[in-house]
Amino acid sequence: MDASVVVVGAGPAGLMLAGELRLAGIDVVVLEKLARSTGESRGIGFTPRTMEVFDQRGLLSRFGDIEKSGQGHFGGIPLDFEVLGGGELAARSVPQSVTESVLEAWARELGADIRRGHEFAGLTDHGDRVDVRVRDSGHEHTLSAAYLVGCDGGRSGVRKAGGFDFPGTAATTELFLADVRGVDLEPRMVADRVTDGMVMVGRLGDGVHRIIVSERGAPPQRRTGPPAFAEVADVWKRLTGIDISHAEPVWVSAFGDASRQVTEYRRGRVLLSGDSAHIHLPAGGQGMNTSVQDSVNLGWKLAAVLRSTAPPALLDTYHSERHEVGRRLLANTRAQSLLLLGSEDVQPLRDMLAELALHEEVSRTLAAKAAGLDIRYDVGKGVNPLLGRRMPTWELLRDGTPTTSAELLRAGRGVLLDLAGNQHLRRRAVGWTDRVDVVTATRRSEAGDGPAGRAHAVLIRPDGHVAWIAPGSHHDLPMALERWFGPAR
Repeated sequence: MDASVVVVGAGPAGLMLAGELRLAGIDVVVLEKLARSTGESRGIGFTPRTMEVFDQRGLLSRFGDIEKSGQGHFGGIPLDFEVLGGGELAARSVPQSVTESVLEAWARELGADIRRGHEFAGLTDHGDRVDVRVRDSGHEHTLSAAYLVGCDGGRSGVRKAGGFDFPGTAATTELFLADVRGVDLEPRMVADRVTDGMVMVGRLGDGVHRIIVSERGAPPQRRTGPPAFAEVADVWKRLTGIDISHAEPVWVSAFGDASRQVTEYRRGRVLLSGDSAHIHLPAGGQGMNTSVQDSVNLGWKLAAVLRSTAPPALLDTYHSERHEVGRRLLANTRAQSLLLLGSEDVQPLRDMLAELALHEEVSRTLAAKAAGLDIRYDVGKGVNPLLGRRMPTWELLRDGTPTTSAELLRAGRGVLLDLAGNQHLRRRAVGWTDRVDVVTATRRSEAGDGPAGRAHAVLIRPDGHVAWIAPGSHHDLPMALERWFGPAR
């Protein structure tokens, strides 16, 4: 083997996966066809859920001073994330290029082998290994790996070479995105539906504005490169009456509203993560965030299988958990596409949904979807509402030292949190302490009402999701430990 894992694509999904694998001590080679980063940023910022993911790996401080906001939207209907009741905030000032830079530096520090200027050219899955053909400076060579993961975007070569089915709907319209200088526009951070289309404006700093514009009825074009800025300026003037043709374009792009998802996230020793597995209208910036979370779900499972501490069947839970997340993502982005881009015939639906969103329960449901906070995995039967959900950030005292539940996950290992000083509990986990950190601590703040607040022990997976809780789980601790971390040593 040349590597335990070959990852194709050095975007957020590929770099996050490389870091997760290196945290677990797995050697990984990342292949990226671009010799250097373009600096372009289709995504801006990340959702509250991704904020939590980065926090649990100690990455948030690397982004510097992050502008945070509790505001969002669902299909142009304004939402306040504070309705969720947990102080959830989204990052609004971080270009995707910065996110990629932070993740690449982190992965390299951990020892990931990132090879730029290396293009994926094909694969052969032999059942016990995968041979990956690579094109480098016009020459082709082969790498052998135990597993191959495609993180190479919506036009994934790995997906095509691996024979993955990719059903869904083709694009029906085209949208333009442009970052421009030399023009002063009023922000329109929530999509503004105008007479014949939709426009958005955001300020990115350094005098740069991002504009997104869609003219109703504009069919998708077969393009071999980005559109000319003059084309974007013409559409902008037709829809807003404002002439921006004198502006300096920094970056121009076009995209559509296609909606597709692979039928399986794993075929043998080939897996997909991020946009390789699902494409959709980038409503609310959910694409990059879902991609990062795909890789966090996959990384520790793949590492456990490669270390032989867990059976290969653990990888099946990657598909069962993340395919459902992707399916729900496509459903909500298609609904938002209809609200954002639909004709006047859709206006009664918009009006009704906007009225319903004034009710707290409806607003909470839509905000949870837009923020990525509505995910709950099937980890077994139980009555505690935390089962299968992400562990909230609890303030703790450990040996008299303040810490948080997020900080306990920095090493990318499982955590058994003992909040009652239960020696019997800790003895039952002894057979898994090579994979799970057993931590005795107390809550620093009031636990609150309800079964979640009364918990005296919590088993947390490396991705931050609760796998077992007492009281509340209907199965015992050793069963949960074996299911998610393999047999006791």
